[in-house]
Amino acid sequence: MAELPEDDVDRVKMSVLARRSGVPAATIKHYVREGLLPEPFRTSRNMAYYDASLVPRIQAIKELQRTRFLPLKVIKGILEEAEDSGLELADVVQRVLDNKSEQDFRSREAVLEAGVPAEQLKFFEKLGLVRPDEQDGVVGYRGDDLELLRILGTARRAGITPEMLPHTILQPYVKAVHDLAKLELELFERGVAMAAGSNLPSIVEVATELSERLVMVLRRKMLQQILATRRRDSRPPPPVASEQASTTASGTMSATKVAKTTNGAKPTKRAQRSS
Repeated sequence: MAELPEDDVDRVKMSVLARRSGVPAATIKHYVREGLLPEPFRTSRNMAYYDASLVPRIQAIKELQRTRFLPLKVIKGILEEAEDSGLELADVVQRVLDNKSEQDFRSREAVLEAGVPAEQLKFFEKLGLVRPDEQDGVVGYRGDDLELLRILGTARRAGITPEMLPHTILQPYVKAVHDLAKLELELFERGVAMAAGSNLPSIVEVATELSERLVMVLRRKMLQQILATRRRDSRPPPPVASEQASTTASGTMSATKVAKTTNGAKPTKRAQRSS
């Protein structure tokens, strides 16, 4: 049986590596087979030790799979580029994603493997939120369709469960946004487009970005106003002054009766005449 080398490397068993990274052992072994992780140091046929410093790398691979729907082949290239260039992994990931944004495409199989339920995909397709595309004979999704799926995936990982926010809730949301987009386009055509002239292309680009920012700000302000109104309406009304006086008087009379009953004394004739 081979012994562990005497060096500064912190080597751990697979069970420990899986626990520290939060990634199942079977998945980590798959990463090793695909060349994304180095082979472990084996002391025997059935005993292997892994470099504990691989935990951040394992977590990064899993995160890229889940959030960006990247295939392992692309992730491997990202990791290799980070090692060769000496750049931080996050910087390399961002650069690769920027370069691939125009032709960003994920197969349906990759999206399902990343954890998107098939039922959810079918619902979105029926609603017209995502439209399957084809690339080299492979059916998949691209662009804003992928971004929508990523946003929902992020919500699930943040703890917003399907019970809290079912995917079917998007149906009325889509209708409201559709009506807003239709109104926005009509206003643009009647106003900006007619007066822009030859500057229309550049103005369209600026107006599109500004309109998205405007909608975000207006939505936030509307939410604040609605919440403020609800808080105000939920407060109990203050008692009316006459009601307060009546309550005070009745309380005083009751206290007097109680005091007389307690003392057991009867009012004198003089007291009766004065009253």
